[in-house]
Amino acid sequence: MNANWIKVFVAAFFEVFWVIGLKHADDFLTWTGTVISIIISFYVMIRAGRELPVGTVYAVFVGLGTTGTAISEIIFFGEPFKISKILLILLLLAGVIGLKLVTKDDVKEGADS
Repeated sequence: MNANWIKVFVAAFFEVFWVIGLKHADDFLTWTGTVISIIISFYVMIRAGRELPVGTVYAVFVGLGTTGTAISEIIFFGEPFKISKILLILLLLAGVIGLKLVTKDDVKEGADS
């Protein structure tokens, strides 16, 4: 895995924090953390998108962020556990992993391969 894919994973990690923050922030400190998470998340994702195909970067970013957010809501915020939700998350992750596997790391979007 190259450094640009690590950037996508870091961006998705911070996405989980800002998405949760948008729902649960209620004071200056939590809103500040939410804004900082947004800035870090998008900055790192944009940096990765400069070297990797932007469509794949965005799909992986959103897929991992969605998965992390859904799991965090279940674990930390009492969202009901539903097997159907877990199966759909696994399906989403399979798609994200598949996209990552079929994407060449060294090809920019629009370049001839």
